[in-house]
Amino acid sequence: MLIDETLSRYSDFAFMSAMAIYTLATVLLLVQYASARTKQIVAREPAMAGGPAPGPNLPGRVVTPAGPSRAERFGNMAFSVLFVGVVLHIAAIVLRGFATHRFPLGNMYEFVMMATAAAVVIGLAFLRDQRYRSMWVFLLVPVLILMFLAGTVLYADAAPVVPALKSFWLPIHVTIVSIGSGVFLVSGIASLLFLYRVRQPEGEESPNFWGAVARKLPDARTLDQLAYKTTIIGFPLFGAGVILGAIWAEAAWGRFWGWDPKETCSFIAWVLYAAYLHARATSGWRDTKAAWINVAGFVAMLFNLFIINMVISGLHSYAGLS
Repeated sequence: MLIDETLSRYSDFAFMSAMAIYTLATVLLLVQYASARTKQIVAREPAMAGGPAPGPNLPGRVVTPAGPSRAERFGNMAFSVLFVGVVLHIAAIVLRGFATHRFPLGNMYEFVMMATAAAVVIGLAFLRDQRYRSMWVFLLVPVLILMFLAGTVLYADAAPVVPALKSFWLPIHVTIVSIGSGVFLVSGIASLLFLYRVRQPEGEESPNFWGAVARKLPDARTLDQLAYKTTIIGFPLFGAGVILGAIWAEAAWGRFWGWDPKETCSFIAWVLYAAYLHARATSGWRDTKAAWINVAGFVAMLFNLFIINMVISGLHSYAGLS
């Protein structure tokens, strides 16, 4: 089947444009992050008119300046730009599919394109609240790194898939796994920030730069809950993807499971996320221990994507699929 080169170029242009817009959003969010204050300024006023001059021990009220702050203005601009980037990102995926006349998940470039789009969409769903705004910088940076790698090292020209992938299982199995990977990206970032944030307890002054950076993040409990909520979504998705992959393997290779390197690493990642959810419900394993298990699961996912696909040969290595 002929490839539509025009649509393929449009897809590449939309992908690069989405990267540029995400970069602009990251810059705006960095300005917002630097401008945000860790505490409100409290102005003390006398309790009664004509009373004594304000002092530190007199009752007062919090006085906030009229209109949005500088940080809020930059944050609002970043979110407006971010929505444009998501539209272009999704458009790049759709155009790639029309250009190749197949579902656009036939190689690592397309997989990473889908997974990063899922991560940003999940971010928009979970991180729209004002208290999560400071997390966006830490989410967009790895998204941009993955997109850069996809557009350079992992890039593949639009082309038909190999015969083994010409199956109705391709859009089902790989879509579920790619979306689950995007959800786990958000979860992994949340746990990493939790481990960083927990080193700066509430109520303590920040004596250095890194402490000041930590105090602008959401509190540790909020970050831990975000990691747990997103893993609750990603875990059944990824598990369903593994099961559907086994069913596809039986149809394609005559066996459900053969301990292929990718199958093995996927199983390890699934076990780690199951262990994380169990640890979150076990006394003595909550908080930092559980968070480290979640980070280990995230590392296993990255290992599965890059090392297994690019270094270790196996039955899945012909397409770089996850």
